[in-house]
Amino acid sequence: MADAVRLPLEKFFEREARHPNKRYLVQPMEGGRLEELTWAEVGDQARRAASWLRGRDLPQSSRIAIISKNCAHWIIADLAIWMAGHVSVPLYPNLTADSVRQVLEHSESVLAFVGKLDDWPSMADGVPAGVPVVALPIHPKSEFNYHWKDLQATPPIRDDPKGQPDQLATIIYTSGTTGTPKGVMHNFSNLAFAASHGVELFSTSEDDRLLSYLPLCHVAERMFVEMASIYAGQTVFFAESLETFLEDLRRARPTAIFGVPRIWTKFQMGVYAKMPAQKLDRLLRLPIIGRMVGRKVLAGLGLDAVRIALCGAAPVPEALLDWYKRLGLDVLEVYGMTENCGYSHVCRAGKQKPGWIGQNSPGVDVRISEEGEVLVHSGATMQGYYKDPAKTAETLTVDGYLRTGDKGEQDAEGNLRLTGRIKEIFKTSKGKYVAPAPIENRLAVHPRIEQVCVVGDGLPQPMALCVLSEVGRQEAANSARPELELSLRELLEEVNGVLDKHERLQGLVLVKEIWAVDNGFLTPTLKIKRNQVEDAYGKRFPEWIERGETVLWHE
Repeated sequence: MADAVRLPLEKFFEREARHPNKRYLVQPMEGGRLEELTWAEVGDQARRAASWLRGRDLPQSSRIAIISKNCAHWIIADLAIWMAGHVSVPLYPNLTADSVRQVLEHSESVLAFVGKLDDWPSMADGVPAGVPVVALPIHPKSEFNYHWKDLQATPPIRDDPKGQPDQLATIIYTSGTTGTPKGVMHNFSNLAFAASHGVELFSTSEDDRLLSYLPLCHVAERMFVEMASIYAGQTVFFAESLETFLEDLRRARPTAIFGVPRIWTKFQMGVYAKMPAQKLDRLLRLPIIGRMVGRKVLAGLGLDAVRIALCGAAPVPEALLDWYKRLGLDVLEVYGMTENCGYSHVCRAGKQKPGWIGQNSPGVDVRISEEGEVLVHSGATMQGYYKDPAKTAETLTVDGYLRTGDKGEQDAEGNLRLTGRIKEIFKTSKGKYVAPAPIENRLAVHPRIEQVCVVGDGLPQPMALCVLSEVGRQEAANSARPELELSLRELLEEVNGVLDKHERLQGLVLVKEIWAVDNGFLTPTLKIKRNQVEDAYGKRFPEWIERGETVLWHE
């Protein structure tokens, strides 16, 4: 494929020349104003910032951090760092000061761009002394060494630096459900391989619209939004906040959207908050009316123009995908990791096999190890972990295959099914191994369960800790509680009926906390931190097992 070797900056310069006045980035500003930047304006600002960076005479491939929520200048800063010959190091916008320091010191970042943030004071102390901080146009009220306008006063660079295929482009620190984040190294060739193949796979074009709302520092958003827009020329809209998210979605009316399972569940719960699940399901079963209702629901969510809907980053309940299909939207499951630019497997429209996550993406080779681990290899596979050769050798095989840590199997058509995480499989006190993810997927179909974590390491039998949805919590607090409890008992009975004896759940524990990023239960990409769940509730496990209740309320 000709585009496979075209590097990101080369593609950006090509797009800039092709349609300089086309709208590229749409950024909500204070007071409800929208700032719209064309490809030419983005190129000019990036060139000026790159010129300023070059003027600092930093060593080639210096690491430069980006600490910001999603915004137009996140992408512009990234382009500027690359044009200046350096390496971008994105940080999650909600890290603690200790975590900020850990990443900046480990990466040896020499400068940091700081942009849109909710709580910069709690992060600022993590910036090591001697590391200058540059404020992007949207920034917290604070003291900064430099401001974006200082960089824009610099004459732009006059060359079009494209970089080299093997040149390090970025170090992406994993959010990590356990342990210390690792710095995943990707060169320009890795990004080019994944982006060029992905654009071809989904047939995206400059007519498409994207909404950027998941953290751009996460590989999925980086590839699906930043890289895809550079390679296909889409217009990118940015979400302003959680409070305005639905409004942002309706304004953008994206034609392509990527979401983690929790986001797709949130959409569903929002619909159920306005219309009971039973009523909606009854309407959707009606031939003509069902299609009209489905279209109306999608329009209310701002999803009526979507032609490419993807879900990934965590196991997706089959019932959730089926629900959207009944609305008229095919949500395709994708599978990938930070270590391979998120480019590995995807379901094909009209060819989904229930319970399977699709076939290899073009250029991806797969094999299953003797232990049942899924091993993948492609031009998107990382160069290794920064300053950690031992972990790199542990994760990459001698012939360059990536050990995913997922157990799985392939069928004759090349479809892949994941059967659990190798490291997440636990052993009960009876010596039996249990994979929690498939059980959690079965429980997640209940319209009142928003989050679930199956535990059981060292216990006689597993049990499931559940967080109810907002509607579920309301019902639990009023006269609907007995009916809710009955439906949960029926769910437990139904799930246990299809599990092996050693996997069967003793009960469901309905915890009172809502698991969120802020209280440490979720990673920034909304995955549940199992170790945090076990640390928070572990002391109660023996007592809950002893009580033997099928539905137990953790008051």
